[in-house]
Amino acid sequence: MAETASRPVLTEALWPADGAGLWIRRAVLVVLGVAVLAICAKIKVPVWPSPVAISLGTFAVLTVGAAYGPRLGLVTMLAWMLVGALGFDVFQNSSAEKYGLAYMMGATGGYLVGYALATLALGAFARRGWDRSVPGMAAAMLVGSVLVYIPGLLWLNYLVATGLFDATTYASPWDQTLAWGLTPFIVGDLLKAALAALVVPGLWKLVGDARA
Repeated sequence: MAETASRPVLTEALWPADGAGLWIRRAVLVVLGVAVLAICAKIKVPVWPSPVAISLGTFAVLTVGAAYGPRLGLVTMLAWMLVGALGFDVFQNSSAEKYGLAYMMGATGGYLVGYALATLALGAFARRGWDRSVPGMAAAMLVGSVLVYIPGLLWLNYLVATGLFDATTYASPWDQTLAWGLTPFIVGDLLKAALAALVVPGLWKLVGDARA
């Protein structure tokens, strides 16, 4: 079990390092990861029949978790959130007028907590080799998505129940919460899970072929 749990993650296989080189690799990967998370959060793709365009932000979060491992992945995620908390426009719906801690404590707040949980989970799965096969990576992505939604929906429901509930349109706060925070994104999340299930194992295959 210990041997299985200590498998290298993708970034370690692509960029082996030790000593001072290890810290350089970590620093570079954190900076690169923050940049990727910020860019992907702003990329939106319309997906029929969903009325809401999907963002590549969740795909980036879960893929970084798998590629970086749990500890470096979490550090990268927290660094990205810190950049956002300082007022930089790095989140999906943040803007020059709506950013920083005020934005993070809004409807998005629970999902940001979920991102941290999902990153740890994806990193742990990668340590066990789930990211090296299409079925394993697909299962890891689905688990990660659930971990994003649990705190996300709980916090959103709290906000709805304490001031945002529209009784003329929805039967209950939970009906509104699911309509706002889950239902429109199911199709997109399935597509992102499928994409990651192909991309990450594909990169592992390239690593294996290069060493052959």
